[in-house]
Amino acid sequence: MTELLGAEEFNVLPHLAAMLIAYLLALPIGWNREKEERSAGLRTFPLVAVATCGFIQAVEGMAGDDPGAMARVIEGLITGMGFIGGGAILKVKESVRGTATAASLWVTGAIGVAVGVGSIDVAVMLTIAAFVTLVVLAPLKKIVDLDDDKAEPHARE
Repeated sequence: MTELLGAEEFNVLPHLAAMLIAYLLALPIGWNREKEERSAGLRTFPLVAVATCGFIQAVEGMAGDDPGAMARVIEGLITGMGFIGGGAILKVKESVRGTATAASLWVTGAIGVAVGVGSIDVAVMLTIAAFVTLVVLAPLKKIVDLDDDKAEPHARE
């Protein structure tokens, strides 16, 4: 039975630590999306980060020293995150909503992948970039949207 489980290599702590880091890094993004009442929020983003990190760590042993194998796994994750993000995009009347949430899901997948391959520094930078973009640029977007609304009647005249 120990051969089946690979008990001599059974070490949960490094994987638990990586998944915890991915989880914690995704929380600020999920918190922002939840606070903004978007389609994905506080539960979704940490799960995305943990899942992508888990996929990377689960195939580490199989991929071994073959970077091509790991690249194919990452390629699949990128495609899958694009598919999930696509589900967050909605066309409402003449506008499109959910693109920031879709992009946030994609970057959260990248955070999980970065943690999974051991690039914690990249994961932290992705988290900071996403959070700052969502928080700092949100008021600017509202100003731009107001300007567009004011300009629209003039465009029709």
